[in-house]
Amino acid sequence: MKHRILLVDDEVDILEFVRYNLVREGYEVFTAQNGAEALTLAAQCRPHLILLDMMMPVMDGAQTCRAIRENPELKDTMVVFLSALGEEQQQLAGFGVGADDYLTKPIKMKLLVSRVQAILKRIDAGAPAAAKAKSGIDIDRASYTVTCDGRRITLPRKEFALLELLWSSPGRLIPREEIYARIWGSEVVVGDRTIDVHIRKLRQKIGERRITTVKGVGYRFEP
Repeated sequence: MKHRILLVDDEVDILEFVRYNLVREGYEVFTAQNGAEALTLAAQCRPHLILLDMMMPVMDGAQTCRAIRENPELKDTMVVFLSALGEEQQQLAGFGVGADDYLTKPIKMKLLVSRVQAILKRIDAGAPAAAKAKSGIDIDRASYTVTCDGRRITLPRKEFALLELLWSSPGRLIPREEIYARIWGSEVVVGDRTIDVHIRKLRQKIGERRITTVKGVGYRFEP
């Protein structure tokens, strides 16, 4: 599983430096420069981990963390403060609003990467499998068939591939560009509505609620 990390800091140079190093480690990294922007982005990308600065404009770190903890869709997201405010009172305040850990700046990048790896290991490795099982859908790749709430459904090849892509990463927003690349590849696609048509047909067969749309961005399988 490729972990998604959201970095939130109003200092662009810090964002870019940390992002560069985490991407090198194989993580999918998103960035935001204030709390309000972070909340919007977190709702779209469903990060496994949020590295959050304490002192920011618009919404400070404490307000942002509190809002994250109030959002049921982000209940499994881990939040770690990465802040220059290292006093014990500030750290206690961070834990008080729901942070999972508190790291103090400046921190050496090797140490930060090591801490991030340790933090992400806390995520249950079986969570995606459990989410897929909970969805009521099972996929048989050999026969291009899907079992949905006990019903066996046979799907055309492209519909099957699209469903498998979404189902394999429950809760993750998959951009339209990625869907085109992975399902159609270099094939000629007639019209920009190709994905929408396939999504509509899938919803007719497995139910409307299982695939949600983020308009203009992509689609997400809901377990």
